[in-house]
Amino acid sequence: MTSQIIQTADKVIAATYKRFPLVLTKGSGCTVWDEHGQAYADFVSGIAVCNLGHAHPGIAKAISRQAETLLHVSNLYYTAPQTELAKRLTDNSFADRVFFCNSGAEANEAAIKLVRRYFHEKGEKGRFKIITMEKSFHGRTMAALSATGQDKIKKGFDPVLQGFEFVPFNDIDALKRKIDASTAAIMLEPIQGEGGVICPDPGYLDAIRKLCNDTGALLVFDEIQTGIGRTGKLFAYQHFGIEPDIMTLAKALGNGLPIGAMLAKEQMMSAFTPGAHASTFGGTPIVTAAASETLRILTEEKIIEHCQEIGAYFKERLLGLKSKHDVIEDVRGMGLLLGMKLKIKGESIVNSCMKKGFLINCVQDDILRFIPPLIISKSEIDALMACLDALFKESGCEV
Repeated sequence: MTSQIIQTADKVIAATYKRFPLVLTKGSGCTVWDEHGQAYADFVSGIAVCNLGHAHPGIAKAISRQAETLLHVSNLYYTAPQTELAKRLTDNSFADRVFFCNSGAEANEAAIKLVRRYFHEKGEKGRFKIITMEKSFHGRTMAALSATGQDKIKKGFDPVLQGFEFVPFNDIDALKRKIDASTAAIMLEPIQGEGGVICPDPGYLDAIRKLCNDTGALLVFDEIQTGIGRTGKLFAYQHFGIEPDIMTLAKALGNGLPIGAMLAKEQMMSAFTPGAHASTFGGTPIVTAAASETLRILTEEKIIEHCQEIGAYFKERLLGLKSKHDVIEDVRGMGLLLGMKLKIKGESIVNSCMKKGFLINCVQDDILRFIPPLIISKSEIDALMACLDALFKESGCEV
């Protein structure tokens, strides 16, 4: 029998999501419960958002304290939570300044605007083109979807914003051929998440950094999915010994509250003068209080170190499944951003896992993506592995 909530939702909410027939009502740690009390191990975490898990007591207390004090004021005034969060972000990254907004798409919009404004202020108005990657995903607003290298995201929204060109990820020669005097920036995810958990080849990001240095183009890293500890470092770029000029964050920064951030070095951010860009709800006291506590817990309570260790264990277990089941083509990823490419479509596996009490995700039709909270345990991983092993056996896909 269909839930009354589902029946009502299907009538009154825009049908922009293909939702599972599941009404979630409660969460704790790495587990969520539906309206009937059924528990599910959550390996989606709000699509890489709840890095500290659900209902984290420290985050709940930070939100409660701030809600009782000051919920919202205009950015015409200073607030302590916003300042504290900006200081934490700059202290732990390459950046000198932060612009706050509400989502990843808005953070990427801000980055795109900053790139163009920077060269405009330098008197180089002919430099406006941004090169991004095929299979990339940068958001759903018009500029962000224009920067996205997936045609399905742009379908029905023509004409998209001009000034973006695309090259294959991991193809440095194609990138060199595309760059010219009009190129203002190269924008990419250090690891493509929605594109299929595609990692950079050795030396690829370093070669892009050198190319930007040689041509004067800016390097923009979209770390909306890879940032905030997801890959086993606070930011994914820290694995590769290079720094971007601009970086965007969102998703896990607020551990569930909507927040985005665009970080940049002083030289670039100086192009954003008063009135150049703004956001009414960007960096409100309540979301920045939650985000600041999120960063404190991640950096002071060894959550990122746990992510490194448990991510390696998780990947090893996935590779173990690959050795047993011919249907698995590849296992890839870093930290707790992991992907398993199948030789079949993954939708049926996702649905079967849900019926057995596990929430997992599929991207690009045939890639199972595992993005659990960073506090996931070995026993929870083992339980999912047993489930997947049984499902692959049932489908007759053993080696």
